[in-house]
Amino acid sequence: MPAKKVTKKKPIISKKQQKEFKVEGKKVVSKVKELIKEGNVRKITIKDSKGKVIMSIPVTVGVVGALLLPPLVVLGALVAMISECTITVERK
Repeated sequence: MPAKKVTKKKPIISKKQQKEFKVEGKKVVSKVKELIKEGNVRKITIKDSKGKVIMSIPVTVGVVGALLLPPLVVLGALVAMISECTITVERK
């Protein structure tokens, strides 16, 4: 009788979770800062009302301070003219 071949399934180590927020243009920078402070965010993508990506920011815990300040200033200038944005957050 032939032995049955046993296949092992690979465990899912990390599953990415995504969440979307609808935010007014003026409140985007404050919402992004709030999300970064949470600490479990991997990537933040900001889209306009038509779905076009305005900015995509990879976030890592070690670089949050000085490296993220310039993109936030640029982000504030870009979204000041947009009425509504969608922020997509990718978490660990």
